[in-house]
Amino acid sequence: MITAEDILELPASARVATPVRPPLQVGSTHSVSVVIPAKNVAAYIGETLASALAQSEVSEIIVVDDGSTDETVAIVGAIRDPRLYLMSNDSAGVSAARNLGARHAGGEWLLFLDADDRLRPGAVAALLATAREAPRAVLVYGDYNTIDSEGRQIGRRDLLKGRRKPSGDVLARLASGNFIVNGGIALARAEAFRAIGGFDTSLRYCEDWHCWCRLAAIGEFEFAPKLLLDYRLHTANTMNAAVRTPKDFFPAIARVFDDGLIMARLPAGTAAGLRQAAEIHLVTYSAMQAVRFGRYRQAIGYLWMVAQRSLKALPRATARTALARFGI
Repeated sequence: MITAEDILELPASARVATPVRPPLQVGSTHSVSVVIPAKNVAAYIGETLASALAQSEVSEIIVVDDGSTDETVAIVGAIRDPRLYLMSNDSAGVSAARNLGARHAGGEWLLFLDADDRLRPGAVAALLATAREAPRAVLVYGDYNTIDSEGRQIGRRDLLKGRRKPSGDVLARLASGNFIVNGGIALARAEAFRAIGGFDTSLRYCEDWHCWCRLAAIGEFEFAPKLLLDYRLHTANTMNAAVRTPKDFFPAIARVFDDGLIMARLPAGTAAGLRQAAEIHLVTYSAMQAVRFGRYRQAIGYLWMVAQRSLKALPRATARTALARFGI
């Protein structure tokens, strides 16, 4: 049996020559570690922890403080639960915080929850149930809805009845755009996460997408068609259109399509088209975020960027941007 570690030790030339993806050696698992990077989230961390502690299937919650100067540490320290642990990351960044938590995690599954989001009741149970039905999966994931800074629901993704996302070998689809979006809706097998090296700390944005692509290069994904997370949209979000532009996310595209493990597993001749699709996906996402925050002129500018890359992609990008105005 060839493991993920065996794959990563192959030279690039040998990986490219391998015609069939070897299966990752996996086992039956139930223990879940939740890793929460936290920096100046005193307004939300209590609610986030309550949502995680309410999941009876969670064996431990590791909060990694990344240099908070507010009451974040005090709030976490005041919660008395034997499953809760607090670590310090000394302002090394969110990816380093997640990697640190993962290194100390004892669970066979990892869930990376942002410190301002909320797990919905039964979220982890639903993911584990899906995992039991997909023993080859290295990642199982669901869907999310959006809330505002006050915790009020603003998304209407529950209207997307019966929507399904990809399962199985998802690498090509994932390389064309991050359909997972938020780590709080996913369980990653700890063995596989460590085998691919965790999150790339050199990336400031979309580091999760790059990580998911590397995981997809060594194993299968499985989708659970349920809303599992309340994803908070507010001005502090790193993906907020008020602060970032699509070009801030392009280094991640370069990283994905310069990654030997990912490129070795993509079908021959598809990289250029997938890279263009990834650019369109991120620009469209930026337009959607701009609309959500009422910055319509900015959204039009981003749609123009889509048109410059592909006129054929413009109608769909425009439709997605318009739907974002209604929380879909």
